[in-house]
Amino acid sequence: MTTTRHVARAIAVTAATAPKWRVELRAGAHHLVADEPAVNGGGDAGPSPFGLLLSGLAACATMTLRMYAERKGWALEAIEVDVRYDLSEDGQASIDRTITLPSELPVEQRDRLAEIAERTPVTLAVRAGTPITTTIRTTPAASPASPVS
Repeated sequence: MTTTRHVARAIAVTAATAPKWRVELRAGAHHLVADEPAVNGGGDAGPSPFGLLLSGLAACATMTLRMYAERKGWALEAIEVDVRYDLSEDGQASIDRTITLPSELPVEQRDRLAEIAERTPVTLAVRAGTPITTTIRTTPAASPASPVS
């Protein structure tokens, strides 16, 4: 029997009265805003959906590398993960990730962290093309107003 483990949940909400393209997000107890940049007609009040996707990828890599280094007792002063989502002229998408580590870190440790970066949970989910199941539902119909007595 296969068991399923809940990992994360996010809820996005918008309304016709909201600023154009702005979306209110809840991820656990955290409230965020997503928006499109002004060049795309948005208000730039928060990251774009691709910005949020890349933020998750960068955060996961940074956290995983930090946890790994800590478990190994390695002195790792800082980690920077820079992630880009690019589209070629023919529409081919690619993600380019650059991880910057302190130059004092021994090459063997840098190499091991590079291996670990390729196996972080979000990296694996993106590369695997995680299946998405979509369900459409409707809000309950509003009940007619009761006559006032």
